[in-house]
Amino acid sequence: MNEIVNFLVESVGALGYIGIFLLMFLESSFFPFPSEVVMVPAGYLASKGEMNLFLAILSGVLGSVAGAWFNYFLASRYGRSLVLKILKPHHLEKIEKFFENHGEISTFNGRLLPGIRQYISFPAGLAKMNPFKFTIFTALGAGIWVSILAMLGYFIGENSELIHKYIKEITVVTIIILIIVTIIYIKIKKSKK
Repeated sequence: MNEIVNFLVESVGALGYIGIFLLMFLESSFFPFPSEVVMVPAGYLASKGEMNLFLAILSGVLGSVAGAWFNYFLASRYGRSLVLKILKPHHLEKIEKFFENHGEISTFNGRLLPGIRQYISFPAGLAKMNPFKFTIFTALGAGIWVSILAMLGYFIGENSELIHKYIKEITVVTIIILIIVTIIYIKIKKSKK
């Protein structure tokens, strides 16, 4: 795993913004690995003046959205028949109904949660979530996460112990904030009905 991480860090430096885009595409799609091994080094390179921080973050967000769209397309095009072999049609209808009512918040939240961010596009694709909303909420969630990681690299640099400490703390705070945002979102939805 260390060799893979070192390769990824070197790739970010060598390929620049295209490398960030490609690696974040992979991270968001079929080859899940920690996004911090891409965006933290990018932030660090920006602090040294070797990259532009805004362009690094933009490349990371665009790569994340492209990877999410890849999974969305696979699920919407090929996943339905596969899922119907596992689930009964009425279960699939429940998933679709859920995403019809809560797809925005689920997609946004999912992009901020480790272990879920790579897979949230599959139920969105199965439910054929509105493409515009899918893109917006994916970009918002990915944008926040990518920015946090790039800023960690920018301000903390090579101090891996501090980075790991802060990533854990940020993840816990993020989960608490997401719970609060979700409760507010559900209350607003109910009040509109």
